[in-house]
Amino acid sequence: MVETTKDHAASTFPRLLLRHADLRAALPAFREKDLGIWQTWDWGQVAQEVRALACGLAAMGLKRGMNLAIVGDNRPRLYWAMTAAQCLGAVPVPLYQDAPAADMAYVLGNAEIDFAMVEDQEQVDKLLEIRQFVPHLSHIVFDDERGMRHYTQPGLMSFDALQAIGRDFDRTHPEFFMREVEAGSSLDVAVILYTSGTTDKPKGVCHSHAAMIATAQVLVDFDHLDANNDLLCYLPLAWVGDFLYSYTMAHIAGFCLNCPESPNTVMTDLREIGPTYYFGPPRVYENILTQVMIRIEDASWLKRKLFHSFMAVARRVGIRILDGKGDVSLGDRLLYRLGDLLIYGPLKNVLGMSRIRVAYTGGEAIGPDLFDFYRSLGINLKQLYGMTETCVTVCMQASGDVKLDTVGKPMPGVEVVIAGNGEVLVRSPGVMTGYYKRPDATADAIDAQGFFHTGDAGFFDADGHLKIIDRAKDVGRMADGTLFAPKYIENKLKFFPFIKEAVAFGDQRDRCNAFINIDMDAVGNWAERRGIPYSGYTDLAAQDAVYDLIAECVEKVNADLSCDALLSGSQVHRFLILHKELDPDDDELTRTRKVRRGFIASKYGVLIDALYSGRSSQYIETQVKFEDGRQGLVKADLRIRDVKTFPTMQKAA
Repeated sequence: MVETTKDHAASTFPRLLLRHADLRAALPAFREKDLGIWQTWDWGQVAQEVRALACGLAAMGLKRGMNLAIVGDNRPRLYWAMTAAQCLGAVPVPLYQDAPAADMAYVLGNAEIDFAMVEDQEQVDKLLEIRQFVPHLSHIVFDDERGMRHYTQPGLMSFDALQAIGRDFDRTHPEFFMREVEAGSSLDVAVILYTSGTTDKPKGVCHSHAAMIATAQVLVDFDHLDANNDLLCYLPLAWVGDFLYSYTMAHIAGFCLNCPESPNTVMTDLREIGPTYYFGPPRVYENILTQVMIRIEDASWLKRKLFHSFMAVARRVGIRILDGKGDVSLGDRLLYRLGDLLIYGPLKNVLGMSRIRVAYTGGEAIGPDLFDFYRSLGINLKQLYGMTETCVTVCMQASGDVKLDTVGKPMPGVEVVIAGNGEVLVRSPGVMTGYYKRPDATADAIDAQGFFHTGDAGFFDADGHLKIIDRAKDVGRMADGTLFAPKYIENKLKFFPFIKEAVAFGDQRDRCNAFINIDMDAVGNWAERRGIPYSGYTDLAAQDAVYDLIAECVEKVNADLSCDALLSGSQVHRFLILHKELDPDDDELTRTRKVRRGFIASKYGVLIDALYSGRSSQYIETQVKFEDGRQGLVKADLRIRDVKTFPTMQKAA
C-alpha cells in the first residue's frame, strides 16, 4: 500500500514524535517525579533526547533488524529508548522488571538481544548474572548511575555517556538521523511483546507500526482524547496495555505521560497528577478498593454509617445518573448530590480520580460488583476486551451504553465471530504479524481467513454486546452437566477486600471447592483492630477468626450465585486458605498476575484431593523462592472449612 503524504507523516512512531515536536514543541510530553519534584520535558526536548540516543546506539552498532531489550519501571528515558530503536529500524523488546534473572534469560535468548537499556543497578546485576547464557548480549546501558561507580565489566555504559557519543556522531553525520527515520515503513515491526506464559513458554508477539497506530487512532476517536489529557504510567512496560494506552496513544493524541517516582508512590502521585484518562487491569481496581475498605473500617462509627448509607444510594441510582438516564427521581438526585458532597467527591479526590473523564479496565474479566462500585461513584469506568495478539482492543463499551456483564460491541474495523465450539475469533488491522521465530504457533493462532483464535468462550447478547464466559479451555461442566466457569466465581470472591486471590475447582466434579489467598494488608488490619496476634502470613491465614471471616464472604457469594439459574450449581461447598501467597516467582501466577490454573492443580494436587475426600485438614510442605534467589520451605497443616450453600432461586424482576 502506498502511503499518502498525510499518512506518511503519521505512519511510524519516530515520524509521529517529530510531528508533535513541530506542532506542539513547547507543550509537556513527559513528566517524572524525582526526589519529590516533578520534572517536565516538552515535545521539542523529547525529540532532541531521542535523536541523541538513537545516534549513540547507532555509533555503538545497533542496526536495522536488531532487537533492543528494555528493562525497568516507567521511566521517560526507557520510553525514549523505544523510539530511538524504532528510529534506526531496530525493535524494542520490553521485559517485566520484576522477573528473576532466569526468566529474563529465556526472553533475551529467544529474542536474540544484542543491546539492553535498563533502569538501574538491580537490572544490571540480573543481566550480568545471565550474560554467559545470552551470547548476543554485548551492550548494557543504564539510566540510574547510583551504585554503578565501581562496575568495570565490558559493554557497560551510562545513558548520559551514550547520549554524549550520540551528539558527537550527530555532528559528524548530520544527515544520518533523518535518513534512518525516512527509511522506516509502517509495516516494520514496531515492538515485540512477550505473552505472560499462562500455559507454555512466553511467545514474542510482533506488532507493526501500522497495527498499533491504527488501533490507537480508533481509541482516540472513540473517546475523543486529545493533547489536553493526562495519564499516569505505572503498568509494566512489557505489558501490551502500557505500550498501547500510554506510549502509542500519547504519540497519536499528543498528551502528557506522567511517570511516578516509584511503584510505592503511585497512589500519592496519582492524587498529585489527577489524570483525566486512566487504564488498569482488574487487580489494580481491586487493590484500590481494598485500601478504601481498610480506611473505612478504621473510621469512626458515624463515618462508617454515612459511608454505607450513601453507598447504598449510589448503588441504587449512581449508574443511571452517570449514563444520563431520565428515570431517576428528583429526591434521589438530590440525595446523590449530597452523597457526592460528603462521600463520593472526597473519596474520588483521595484516590486521585476526581478529574477522570474516562477509565478503562481489561486484561481479564472484572467482577460485576467491583465494576458497579466505581461506576456508582460517578467514575466512567468501561470494560474492553482484547489480548496482546490483537493490540488489546477488540470490543469496548461506549459511554452511556455500558453493561456490567459484557465487554461492549466490536470496535470500528474489527470483525468478531463466534465459532461453532463457542470460541471468539477476531480479524482486524490490529492482529499481530506473527509470533517471533514461531511460524508453527502463528499458523495455529491465525487461520487461513485471517481470524485470530482467542481461546476465549463467549457469545453476543440481544443488543450485540459480547459476553465472555471464561477461557474456553477453563469452561467446563459439573458432574450433573451444569456450567462451570471458574473465573466468574473467582472474581466474585475477590470483590471482598479480604480475599486477594482465589482458585476454584469443579470441572467434572459433583461440587465446587476453592483455594483462597487472604489479602495481608486488609486481613492484617482487621486482625489488629480485634487484638488478634499473628507472626506472619502463614500464622494469620490459620487463625480461626480469619476462617470465620472468609467463610462469611464465601457464603455471600453463594447466596448471589443461587440467584443465577445458569451458575447456581457452582456454589462453593468447601474452601481452604493457602499457607502462602500465590506468587509469579513460584510460577503460580504470570507476571500479569493471572492464575496458572494447570500448574496450581498439579502443584497442590494433595490439597485438591483433601477438599474432595471430606478431610478436615491436610499437611503440606511447599518450596518457595525468595527475592534474593534463595529457596525455602513453608510447612503448614491446613484446615478445610465447609460453608453454607443455597437452593436455586430466580432474581426478582
